[in-house]
Amino acid sequence: MIPVRSEQGRPIMTRILALIPAYNEQERVADVVRGASTHLPILVVDDGSADDTAARAEAAGAQVLRQQPNQGKGAALRAGFRWALDADYEAVITLDADGQHDPAEIPRFLEAYTSAKADLIIGARDFRQMPFSRRLANTLGQRLFSWALGQPVRDNQSGYRLISRRLMEAVLDSGEHGFEFEVEMITICVERGFTLAWVPIRTIYAGESSHVRPVQHTLNFLRVVWQTRQRVRRARRVRF
Repeated sequence: MIPVRSEQGRPIMTRILALIPAYNEQERVADVVRGASTHLPILVVDDGSADDTAARAEAAGAQVLRQQPNQGKGAALRAGFRWALDADYEAVITLDADGQHDPAEIPRFLEAYTSAKADLIIGARDFRQMPFSRRLANTLGQRLFSWALGQPVRDNQSGYRLISRRLMEAVLDSGEHGFEFEVEMITICVERGFTLAWVPIRTIYAGESSHVRPVQHTLNFLRVVWQTRQRVRRARRVRF
């Protein structure tokens, strides 16, 4: 058990791991690791980087799991989940290695988990603070996925989230290898009747490059949305 202090200075006892998937982030990963390590132990999953991401993360104090070749964010997260489950962690907090997630906000997730014991706590960003193209894409994606799921979703693309042990176990068999895995995770959480919650987080864009391939990502997202809609319809037919 690791003593962590909340934003108000109250101690929180927890066995939670900070999980950071990383791909070619040698310029930023060390700062993210150092920031997160003031709150939690760190595991970085290096997803086949061609630069010094792994070495710099290790030098900053993280344990590093190397995944070769590059397999996508979803595959990297599942590798981290397996590691966390084997190490008997009760939950993980995932944050990106590119600096878009402020590690100082980790206590928000810990407080929400302590009070609500939710299985999935997602950091909700303020879309109004995004560059126009990303604001448009995130808003349209949010509305479309909310329709498919049949309930409001504040931010389906945010990678800053807390995932409980039982939800980690539930998503290990997913076939999604890319960013779509995080969208499917929400569907599985709701489908299993697990608890979904939200915490507000800062919206940070500092000119970092994106690893998202827009056309492929859009097609994959639409596929996951359609699959979600079909799953929700089947569940309703079974229920009634």
